[in-house]
Parts: sequence; C-alpha cells; structure tokens
Amino acid sequence: MRRSNTSPVFPSMKIQPDFISVQSISAYGPGWIGVAGEKIVRSVVLGSRGERLDWNCHHFDDLGVTHFAQLADLGPELVIFGGGQRIRFPQVPWLRPLIEQGIGVETMDTQAACRTYNILAGEGRHVIVALLLEPISSP
Repeated sequence: MRRSNTSPVFPSMKIQPDFISVQSISAYGPGWIGVAGEKIVRSVVLGSRGERLDWNCHHFDDLGVTHFAQLADLGPELVIFGGGQRIRFPQVPWLRPLIEQGIGVETMDTQAACRTYNILAGEGRHVIVALLLEPISSP
C-alpha cells in the first residue's frame, strides 16, 4: 500500500463573527475613538449592554474615586481602563468601589483597551470600557 504525500484538506473555519451585535468601537486614534459612525473626542464609558456615558475627565490627574464609583454602579463583571496613550495605573483608593463589589479591573493603554473591549463584548461578556481620551495639544 502506498501512502499519499499530500496533507489532508480541512475546511476553513472562522473564529470571529462577521459582525458584533453589541456596541463596538470601530476605529481609534490619538485622542479619539469611533462608535456607530461618530467620532468621540472626550473621555467616555461604553458597555456591552448599550451603556454610554460621558466620563468627566480630561487628563489622568483629573481622575478620582468618584470616577471609578460611577463604573461600579453599572455592575459589570469586568472594567477595562484605557489610561491614554500609555499605560497608567489608577491609584488603589480609586479602585475601592470596584474591589468592594468584586468587579475585576484591567488597565492598559486606550488603543489596547478598545481592542480588548470589542473581543470581550463580542463574546457576550458584561464588560465596561472606561477610556481616557486626552486632548491632543497642537505643536
């Protein structure tokens, strides 16, 4: 009996859906994100269950416990914090409202937070992304 030197042919398989049925981030750049055809240039909170809130902060130094308490009030299983153009970790006291409710927090730069949010939201997870979109200063 002779063996074939050809490898078996497997049908192609998609591992991502053609579209995400929840609110998603379609584009991003320095100081902005795109959601549902709109360019957003201010800090914002988005959720996989349709939540969308202005996040009243323009710079990392503006953040405090009330900003993270607002996220805890939404009751997600996970909060993704996008701290701007680089990774900046929130102070532990700011996170207390989330910790007290057993809500997980992941910190990353804003672009990575956008990608991670889309993946988890697309999987059906109840996730919130809080994006710090700092104004871009002119040269």
